[in-house]
Amino acid sequence: MEQIYEKAAREKLRFEYKGLVTVEDLWDLGVIELDEIYKVLNAQKKQATEDSLLETKTTEDTVLTVKIDIIKHIVETKQEELNVRKQAAEKKEKKEKIMSIIARKQDSELEEKSSDELQEMLNSL
Repeated sequence: MEQIYEKAAREKLRFEYKGLVTVEDLWDLGVIELDEIYKVLNAQKKQATEDSLLETKTTEDTVLTVKIDIIKHIVETKQEELNVRKQAAEKKEKKEKIMSIIARKQDSELEEKSSDELQEMLNSL
């Protein structure tokens, strides 16, 4: 993957999206915008392969492949990060729910104690 980013930096690749954007700018875009760029690049790649009678790769083919791979990598990374955040939120919610149940049970245990036991507990504090 590092080779792709190195190639992008050396070639000074730019992506067409509301003007020209750099690889760094792609990370600021949402998955939907990245998908739009991917569709355009993919259509360009299909057109380039359809027009050729030869199997040789041109520089344009290589650049398109690198651009597509970069978009795919960024989208996959963003989706993985989203899943991690969702799992963390679910875990946090479940933990809070368990903590509230524990607190409620502790309160009910205190409610069941006699006033003498409660007074003893209060005096020991």
